[in-house]
Amino acid sequence: MWGNPANPELIQIPAGQLYLVRPNSIKGSRECIFQDAVATIRRAGVEFQYQLVVTRAYEEGEEQLLDEDAETDDERVFLIDQSLDFRFGTLDGDATCAWRDMSGDEGDLWEFVSNKSVPKATNSLFELTLLHCIYERKYSRSHDEATDAELEALKYEEKPKAPIENLAETPLEDQIANLSVQEDPFKDVPVLHRATAELYLFDTETDVFVIQEKEVDADLASNGDYETWIIVRHNSTPFISVPIDAEMNPRFDMANHAFMFTFRETDGLPGMTWCLRFKEDVFAEWKDRFTIYMWEGKNKTSYAKAKADEQRYIQEAYEDVEMAEPEEEDAREESDEEEEEEVDSAADTGDESESDDSEAFGRGSKNQQLAVGYKNDMSFVARGDMIGVFAHQDDKLRFRTAIDRVKNLDGKSFSPGKMMLHNQDGDMLLLDPNNKNSVYRMDLEYGKVVDEWKVSDTVEVNNIIPDSKYAQMNPQQTLIGHSHNGLFRIDPRVSGNKLVESQFKQYATKNDFSAAVTTESGKLAVASNKGDIRLFDAIGKNAKTALPALGDPIIGVDVSADGRWLVATCKTYLLLIDTLIGDGRYKGSLGFDRSFPADSKPIPRRLQLKPEHVAYMEDPVSFTPARFNTGVNEAEKTIVTSTGKYVITWNFRRLKQGRTDDYQIKQYDSHVVADNFKFGADKNIIVALEHNVLMANKKELAKPTRSSLAPHANLSTPTRKIRQSHSDIVDSPY
Repeated sequence: MWGNPANPELIQIPAGQLYLVRPNSIKGSRECIFQDAVATIRRAGVEFQYQLVVTRAYEEGEEQLLDEDAETDDERVFLIDQSLDFRFGTLDGDATCAWRDMSGDEGDLWEFVSNKSVPKATNSLFELTLLHCIYERKYSRSHDEATDAELEALKYEEKPKAPIENLAETPLEDQIANLSVQEDPFKDVPVLHRATAELYLFDTETDVFVIQEKEVDADLASNGDYETWIIVRHNSTPFISVPIDAEMNPRFDMANHAFMFTFRETDGLPGMTWCLRFKEDVFAEWKDRFTIYMWEGKNKTSYAKAKADEQRYIQEAYEDVEMAEPEEEDAREESDEEEEEEVDSAADTGDESESDDSEAFGRGSKNQQLAVGYKNDMSFVARGDMIGVFAHQDDKLRFRTAIDRVKNLDGKSFSPGKMMLHNQDGDMLLLDPNNKNSVYRMDLEYGKVVDEWKVSDTVEVNNIIPDSKYAQMNPQQTLIGHSHNGLFRIDPRVSGNKLVESQFKQYATKNDFSAAVTTESGKLAVASNKGDIRLFDAIGKNAKTALPALGDPIIGVDVSADGRWLVATCKTYLLLIDTLIGDGRYKGSLGFDRSFPADSKPIPRRLQLKPEHVAYMEDPVSFTPARFNTGVNEAEKTIVTSTGKYVITWNFRRLKQGRTDDYQIKQYDSHVVADNFKFGADKNIIVALEHNVLMANKKELAKPTRSSLAPHANLSTPTRKIRQSHSDIVDSPY
């Protein structure tokens, strides 16, 4: 059973029923989920990890009757772990196996009831195999080494958990001073995984990671359901404790078997960037465990519930992956681009240009939104209930006018929650946060709202986007809108409500859609605050591809004109996704047109700032929606985003070669609100600061260094104080 690693299945109960037991629910205490089910214990693809998989058993021919586009839910997957509190018994003479429902209320259980036709020996062996799997996951060694007493101790028993205190909130100097006398406050906290590592701290004085301890225990510890902390101990003394979340800006350095993260003691001050460097043989396991606990913390559900292809997607998102070699045409274009940049650099000696008189528009309030024109070389900036109009002239911005007090047809002013240029840049479409069922059309020639398009009596319009990527270049009338759980076309030419019922796709559950974008041919990508992404070939139909959620809300999404590449923005990282299907029946198609094979979902590439660069920044990372440069028949060459006072660009061609760390950066004197490329001009970036608007040249951005990240700051990470508190620390850079 255990001897053949090529066989993923260890043991199976071929017949039974799956129930969800809710003893404290008013809905009823027992619900049958699968009337006919199979329970299997299988390998999870990672050493010492196993899954309990309960699958619905179809009668012959029943599965073929399902609609091709129907969303089926015929499998439940659970990562076998002691925390599930497996317990065994009988029900009316049938053997049972029950375990905690980690996403349910206190006391909720899953229960598999084995049929009477299953031999008792099979049920007994199934129970023993479960205990062996729990043992291997807990101790990271073969169950052959387990004693009877150790296996008995793994059986269900209620254990209280001690709370974790937040050491990260204690000033670092006080932590260091108390290390010698402090009793370990975490000695009773359950350790989910432990590995030894070297501990480094990034020193902003020397610009290197400096070793703090040659050997520490890097523990992943439980502080309750779906709440995991990193606790770093030197001997029995806790050195660092910090909760696992996106704010720590986690990053794995695969080549050096290292893990880096940042946390801040005080808002407004740079964070400290730590590094744990593992031995090669323990690094992969620690990384996999961290990824699982990070995902569980964000999604508040068991990782074991994710299907195998989703688990692969989640794990690969944290890995440095080599991308495909650039196509010959791409390589040739990149060479041409570099030559163009050299010519531009020799000819251009000017700096970025602030817009003339922009400070006079809306004094006292802050810029909030930016819309860059495609047709008329204009940009529009929303500030409260006013809109500033700026012309693009000679690679500079010129302030033209301010549209004062945006008003609806009843004369009531409002601050647009969203604005979108439309109809060859002749109209500006606006959403009023206080009237979510309508879209307002402003005639830009007159500078006032002239139409209210009532979309629906019941469906809210949370966002609007063009019918296709370059629709506003044409006198296109229709557009696309979405609510929190519905997608629809809006046609202002129809009488009555403007929602086109025949092109309306609404989901029964709250999907919490947050952003959407269209390709040049009108295909659609929709993202959500849950972190998932759906790709549609046409509005009104089911999604062709559903990419799993990593758990972080997606605040923006953009796509290359041809639909091949998609960039999604989360608060602390971007996701770059290749939608080309590389294997299977539909190889060569895009995920907008066909579904990816279950075992061949795309590999998401995380684009994030290096933790050592974050160490120089005053504010936590909080990206604005990232965008490709745009232009009819213009290849995508650059991605732009911003965080805090910094504008950042990635060279897209180098990204496709796997160089995810190759980004350029520029600091401004105030926070960047929004940014986007001038249409058809890869080198020009429109930047909206809180109180100003300017056009920057891409060449003004530089590689991230101390001088470009913090040119005027007097930064000092107290590594010297830390080193002096431990006589046996070696000052050696990493």
